[in-house]
Amino acid sequence: MKKVIIKAGILTIVFLAFTLTSSAQLSKKRAAQKDTKAWKYEIECVGIGKPGTKVIKVWSYSNKASVAKMQAKKNAVHGIIFKGYTGGGRGCTSQKPLATDPNVEQQKEEFFDNFFNINGGKYMKFVAISGDSTPEVIKVKIKGFKYKVGIVVTVMTNNLRKNLEAAGVVRGLSSGF
Repeated sequence: MKKVIIKAGILTIVFLAFTLTSSAQLSKKRAAQKDTKAWKYEIECVGIGKPGTKVIKVWSYSNKASVAKMQAKKNAVHGIIFKGYTGGGRGCTSQKPLATDPNVEQQKEEFFDNFFNINGGKYMKFVAISGDSTPEVIKVKIKGFKYKVGIVVTVMTNNLRKNLEAAGVVRGLSSGF
């Protein structure tokens, strides 16, 4: 009888630990989603990647450094689609945003809500954190303290463009002006 009670107790503890871990991860994802909704980030070119890719550093802002790190990929893809970046050193040339219509994000809101979904949105297929990228963490004073975290990522821009063209979000390069 004691063995059954001990096993039941162990199972209860394991279940509670799993529930608390899942709840904490969901809480982080919600915080990340809230921070991302404002799209507070900066991107800059850091070098030349393989053909069809861009290697950029994305600076994300959040109240927690871990949340800013989580948002790096999402912000990088958003930046390539809607912001672009200026050229500079290290062989970088200016990159215009893939979306030329400034209202497309609002016009295709449902598409982008799904595309940037916190639970494995499609944006994840087009971005990877550089293997040797150690995040730069800077504590900045913006309405209290926030963290500015810089992470080097690679965005597969050609594949991203093809996906957005197929979805009718951006015009194809051969569609004319």
